[in-house]
Amino acid sequence: MKLKRRSLLVGSAAVAGLGAMRSIGMSAEATKEFPANFLWAAATSGHQTEGNNTNSDIWFLEHLQPTVFAEPSGDACNSLLMWETDLKLAKEMGLNSYRFSIEWARIEPEPGEFSIAMLAYYRQRIERCKTMGIVPMVTFNHFVTPRWFAADGGWTNPKAPERFANYCHTAAQHLAEHIGYAITLNEPNLMALLTYKGGLPDFILKKQAAMLQAAADELGVEKFSSANALNMDDYPTVKKHMLKGHRLAFAAIKSVRPDLPVGVSLAINDDQAIAGGEALRDKKRKALYVDWLESARQDDFIGVQNYERSLFGPEGDLPPPKDAVMGLMGKEVYPASLANAVEYAYQQTNRPVLVTEHGVATDEDDIRCWLIPEALKALHEKLAMGVPVLGYTHWSLIDNFEWVFGYAPKFGLHSVDRTTFKRTPKESAHIFGSIAKRNAV
Repeated sequence: MKLKRRSLLVGSAAVAGLGAMRSIGMSAEATKEFPANFLWAAATSGHQTEGNNTNSDIWFLEHLQPTVFAEPSGDACNSLLMWETDLKLAKEMGLNSYRFSIEWARIEPEPGEFSIAMLAYYRQRIERCKTMGIVPMVTFNHFVTPRWFAADGGWTNPKAPERFANYCHTAAQHLAEHIGYAITLNEPNLMALLTYKGGLPDFILKKQAAMLQAAADELGVEKFSSANALNMDDYPTVKKHMLKGHRLAFAAIKSVRPDLPVGVSLAINDDQAIAGGEALRDKKRKALYVDWLESARQDDFIGVQNYERSLFGPEGDLPPPKDAVMGLMGKEVYPASLANAVEYAYQQTNRPVLVTEHGVATDEDDIRCWLIPEALKALHEKLAMGVPVLGYTHWSLIDNFEWVFGYAPKFGLHSVDRTTFKRTPKESAHIFGSIAKRNAV
């Protein structure tokens, strides 16, 4: 599958004042200060950056025929070896936090067989964060699961919640001591969001189904199910088991370290009703968010991941405004969407909000340079209104493997040479770093 690029329409609001932001990293007034303990972070995930995650479900699917993956992940960004380089990038930017994931497939490559060496490896990374003055946000599962888990039905299997909780408990026993924030599941509602009302073309879903069947046939199993390439007929069962898995994992991590803040991160659009579109907006929210937000009321925080807004009229979805700024994925870049999604999540949960992802896929870093300060200004307004926001995490620290699209979409604050793995900061890295250092926008 090739990624089709839409024209980038940079509206007048995006262009105005961009030169000034390039030179000083924010708008001229820079008067909006954030709380003293505010977390400024960038994010990565294991499979997307580490490389050669050979025991995982996604690695297996990448190498099948047919496959929906544009290319294999391969060495990715070589972060399995260059993790300290990535950590230094965050430190050099002036960030005080860093979000990354531990890989279940590396830690438990076979059922009940835990790798002490890999647990020690991730502990070293977490401890290095502490010595560098960086708060580690650790995601226990960023989509990818062990191949054995997927080959036994993945999250469709009734045993899945207990299997996940057992992994989390073992990992926490080795790692929890120095973690700053623990995230059980990354965007467990994402596939539902992507497929809501025909969000993914039928030919993609059919090819994905063929890939999953090929995986089952190759391994001689009844069902191969992957959370990041999910047969949507399985979604009601998967959602039920993930909700239970999150609750069991929360309890498992807390049993090891009760004072460690634990939560789940959700993909949440800024869903806006225009001139009578409230019923359709609320229908979407009920389908995609409500059950997860109800569960999150029992957590220590709610993680919010936002990239776009959706507009609803009384007859259905509305297109972006004609003068909208557009990103590489054909989506509107709307800076206030993050703040609105954060406010909605807080209203529904009454829990502190941790922004665990926000960004844009674009080859034009000027758009990212504009988006970051504007989004943070809107987020600051919600803070001033009393919404408790713990921190802001930008996706991503580096350009990386973006699942079915391969390496085409660029979300990173740093580019990565695919041959030498050299990281090079973009202008947006300097802009975001300037904001973080000043704790103000």
